[in-house]
Amino acid sequence: MLRSAPFVALTIFLAGAAQAQAVDVKPVTDDGVRWFNAEEVPTFNIAEDGTVDWPTFSGYRRYHAECHVCHGPDGEGSTYAPALKKSALNMEYYEFVGVAAGGQQEVNAAQNQVMPAFGMNPNVMCYLDDIYTYLRARGVDAIPRGRPAKRADKTEAYAEAEKACMEG
Repeated sequence: MLRSAPFVALTIFLAGAAQAQAVDVKPVTDDGVRWFNAEEVPTFNIAEDGTVDWPTFSGYRRYHAECHVCHGPDGEGSTYAPALKKSALNMEYYEFVGVAAGGQQEVNAAQNQVMPAFGMNPNVMCYLDDIYTYLRARGVDAIPRGRPAKRADKTEAYAEAEKACMEG
């Protein structure tokens, strides 16, 4: 389900301290909008013929609209921002969401990295689960670099959730 920024912030607050999670990308269930793994964390679903589920395809589009300028194409990283395809595997889901929503700053003698907060940007927050699933699919090499060749159609439930988030 697409989530509004206030819901995401509340979820992060209620989640408490982040704990490391094993990389479990196997889709177990869907809610009509997106797929989830056994821990109820958003994940991708790729059919045997290579068809990518709509949220993951949407994540590809949104990542390249909002994130790739700093983090490089296809989640590969750049000279000044880390490879998010690795971050989506190494960070716990709520930590990933927290960094995207609240930003992150690492300034010391060796580096000066500042990730801006996107918590009030609906073009990121309404699609953050999509971006996350795309990056996890890239991180485990489930999809190659570039635009996915085949994608599922956007469902009516997804379109309704998207509209509600963008208007909310």
